[in-house]
Amino acid sequence: MKRIILAALLSTTAFAQQAPVVQHAASIESKAKKLTRAEFDTLLQHPDHLLLIDVRRPDEISAIGGFAVYLNVQIADLKNHLDEIPRDKVIVTISNHAARAGVAADLLAGHGFNVAGAIGVQTYEAEGGAVQKFPAPQHITTGAAQ
Repeated sequence: MKRIILAALLSTTAFAQQAPVVQHAASIESKAKKLTRAEFDTLLQHPDHLLLIDVRRPDEISAIGGFAVYLNVQIADLKNHLDEIPRDKVIVTISNHAARAGVAADLLAGHGFNVAGAIGVQTYEAEGGAVQKFPAPQHITTGAAQ
């Protein structure tokens, strides 16, 4: 019986950890430009001047796919990492359908970053764009937690 209860608690904990951080991003009206596939592909032609910030969870990126080179900062953590984001690049924010990406783009633009717009990976793929699948990241244990 104890094993069943423990298994139920562990599965509930695992599910809770994967719950979306921003639950109502789709209901927030973003001012950010939603990029089309053609607009995004044009920006990708100049990778030295571009920074892609994917605001999705790692499990979403591995399950749905994404783009080859990106910085992953989840939307809830973005404001805490502004000092780590280069200011000399044009930024495109990424989520599944551009809702969270739009919120992230607004936040970045409000802090003086050069934001070209937001794009949804699934929208890009539906418009004929190719995305890449990535393996789920492995959990890394630091020395203090070993």
